[in-house]
Amino acid sequence: MTVRVAINGFGRIGRLVLRAIVESGRKDIEVVGVNDLGPIETNAHLLRHDSVHGKFPHAVTVDGDTMDAGRGPIKVTAVRNPAELPWKELKVDIAMECTGIFTSKE
Repeated sequence: MTVRVAINGFGRIGRLVLRAIVESGRKDIEVVGVNDLGPIETNAHLLRHDSVHGKFPHAVTVDGDTMDAGRGPIKVTAVRNPAELPWKELKVDIAMECTGIFTSKE
């Protein structure tokens, strides 16, 4: 069974989560969604070129609201309110919270 993952926040930590999943080579984990308020082209560029880890090991392409990091299409959204994220529609099993906004239990 494939675990479907979504990443909320595609800053340094969010990009490293995606990179770790891709570089692991595991076929049982699939990133199906990314939410970030920044432009999709900028996020793709930052994923391609990391100042510490170097060049991303796969081609990163953008087509409309979809990004592909070498493992299939990833739906990219720019939703401010987490309650409105399309994780149910994308059948997400695990949502990685990488925005850094939520620092308390409430």
